[in-house]
Amino acid sequence: MNGRVVVIGVGNPLRGDDGVGPATVEALRGRVPDGTVLTVSDGEPARMLDLWRGADTVVVVEALRTRPARPGELHTLTPADAANRTAATASTHALGLGECLALAEALGRLPKGLVVHAMEVADVELGAPLSEAARSALPDLVDQVAASVRHAYGSGHEG
Repeated sequence: MNGRVVVIGVGNPLRGDDGVGPATVEALRGRVPDGTVLTVSDGEPARMLDLWRGADTVVVVEALRTRPARPGELHTLTPADAANRTAATASTHALGLGECLALAEALGRLPKGLVVHAMEVADVELGAPLSEAARSALPDLVDQVAASVRHAYGSGHEG
């Protein structure tokens, strides 16, 4: 594949575990192929659509609140799974990934390839650091996202 790959870390690093998306993007620097776009977003749907404009593959990294919470639990979701899970359980943002995906579909702007890597979180208080559970799971999340990026380029492409 010769297309554009975009990794979007969704979240706010000033809100505890909501910072797992931005922390993942930061950890990926130097670990993914040159040309991979690494960016962060607050999750607002129109801005997300702008970030992935022209991308063949988009990898979204998101904090996910579930009940009961299993902080640090990792999930890899298809777009349909992400829309259903984030709508039912809510992301940590006012408008979730489900709304973003619905808007993208309605506007005909879903990328050809889209995968969502989500980590279950608990503590999203303003000013809180990443929890121990999130910090412990972060290396595995980074590895999963890096693998998705390599897969998007094809198995022979090393970063």
